Formats: sequence, structure tokens, C-alpha cells
Amino acid sequence: MIEQSPASTARTTQPSANPIKNKVGSVFLPVRDIEKARSWYCRLLGIQELDCPIIAGHLCPLPMQGTGVILDTMPKWGGDRPEGAPPIETPACVFPTDDLEGALQFAKSIGVELVTGIEHGHWFVIKDPDGNKLMISREM
Repeated sequence: MIEQSPASTARTTQPSANPIKNKVGSVFLPVRDIEKARSWYCRLLGIQELDCPIIAGHLCPLPMQGTGVILDTMPKWGGDRPEGAPPIETPACVFPTDDLEGALQFAKSIGVELVTGIEHGHWFVIKDPDGNKLMISREM
């Protein structure tokens, strides 16, 4: 009989249950100017800036219903470069609406850059000031 050392036993032992939860806790969005980004997102989402503290000089969690959104200058992930961390080029999050046409008109009225118009009667894409693409979609 071959005995296994404690080290080799530890490598083959599997946890009895997966400790990773099947949900998205938050989405990080890279921004260059945390205060400017906070103002833009608060205006877009109807949030009071006073409810959005800037933490450690580079993080701003937005109070959301459901999955959280955290604005971050990302000093550890390229935000320390002059151009900042790269923007998200494909929509990484969807903001739902019950009034798609109204949402499009509101976005236009506050000067949001549109990437698309309403597509398939269901969604449109906008850009934040840092170039991150975001989707606005009918709530399903």
C-alpha cells in the first residue's frame, strides 16, 4: 500500500460545495475622472451625488437596484497611465427601461453620445464620457 503525503492529499481534495455564488455582485466601469464620471452617471440614472461617496480617491459605488455598478479609475489596472484604463468596447451592462422611446429621448436631452438608435424595437447603445459602451433595453 502506497501512503500519500498530506501535501498530495490536499491537492486532490475537492470542496464539498462550490463556494462561488451564481450571481453578479457588481460591475466595474473604468473611468478617468471619478468626480466627472460620478456626475454623469448620477444624472443618467437619477441618483443624488450625495448618495455616491468616492472611496479611497478612485472608487464610487452607485446605489443600484439589483447588481451594483462601481466606477473606478483603476490605478491597479492601467488607470495610472495618462490615457487611463481602456474603456469597455462592448456593452458590459444593461440599464433596463419600461419606456424605450422615452429613454432614448431623455438620453438625447442630456447630451449622451448615442452609438445606435433603437435596434429591433428592443435596445440602444450609448457611450459614457470615458468611451464605455452601455446598453439601454426594454425590461424583460
